[in-house]
Amino acid sequence: MSDHPLPPIALRAAAPAVLPEPDQAATGLDWRPLTRADVPALAALVTRAEEADAQPYRTSPTEVDEWFDGDWKSPAVDSRVGLDVTGTPRAWMTTESPPGDVRVVRTYLAGGVDPQWRDRGIGRVLVDWGTARARQKLAESGKDVPGRIAVFLEDHRHDALELFGAAGYAPIRYYSEMRRDLSAPLPDIPASEGLRIEPWSDELDDAVRLAHNETFADHWGSEPRTPESWQVGRAMFAPQWSHVAVDECTGEVAGYTVSGKYEHDWAVSGYTSGYTELLGVRRAWRGRGLAVALLEAAMRSFRADGIEYAELDVDTANPSGAHGLYARLGYEVTHGSAMYSIEL
Repeated sequence: MSDHPLPPIALRAAAPAVLPEPDQAATGLDWRPLTRADVPALAALVTRAEEADAQPYRTSPTEVDEWFDGDWKSPAVDSRVGLDVTGTPRAWMTTESPPGDVRVVRTYLAGGVDPQWRDRGIGRVLVDWGTARARQKLAESGKDVPGRIAVFLEDHRHDALELFGAAGYAPIRYYSEMRRDLSAPLPDIPASEGLRIEPWSDELDDAVRLAHNETFADHWGSEPRTPESWQVGRAMFAPQWSHVAVDECTGEVAGYTVSGKYEHDWAVSGYTSGYTELLGVRRAWRGRGLAVALLEAAMRSFRADGIEYAELDVDTANPSGAHGLYARLGYEVTHGSAMYSIEL
């Protein structure tokens, strides 16, 4: 890394003064910002796109509704939806910047086009608009740290990879989705002496947030979660499958596992599953087998409810060696994805 200070983010972002708005003449669609009233029709569009793209998951209407949660979000300026002559949504794009970024300020893009409206250049128009709006958001942040415009894409999405590649995005990080058959014997690894693993509780929730921020402070791509952003996007949160490791002497949170229950994905995958969203151990308690004990606790809670597989995703370059840890515990790779970005 260079010792020279970065130019101000307002310069590096190269934000356009005027956005390249999608228009009816070029796309055959009428465009406006998304609103929460669009959720039912938007969720149906998202499903059509995911089915056509053979995505290994589905996004539920509840999750789409959560896209509008968070007082830092401004759909009126950070989203666009294209409507056909019947008023049916046929394409959309959103941009979002997490509120707690301090080391790298980020803006994420997400969008799609109805399968019946593809091959008309609409995807390119959306990516151009989303990238331009992301540049504006980074410039508006006033955070003079490295900047990133990013999108997550599954490895099999060759059309999307080509589209974003043509817009200047390049792969910067790779991820593996992994699963573990819960019918196989589970390891019996209790927490080490002086630690206890207990069920998730509201009383420990914010302490876990702070522990998570500390645990992932040295992980690539991780930024602090604010109290507000920690609470958003939790409709699929499964507290009955989540656990907290507590130091019995100090009462501090030493580690945690956060699980999700995505029942709407089970028909697509062909099996029931519990998803480990987050797993972390604070530095002072590392090297005591706590990560394995927490993961085992999660798997046992899945299995107690009749769940067939445990699932998670892992950064393949994670310096903690998590990929190897999961493999030794019987997790196998099912598919992969990557973050594509423009670095500023």
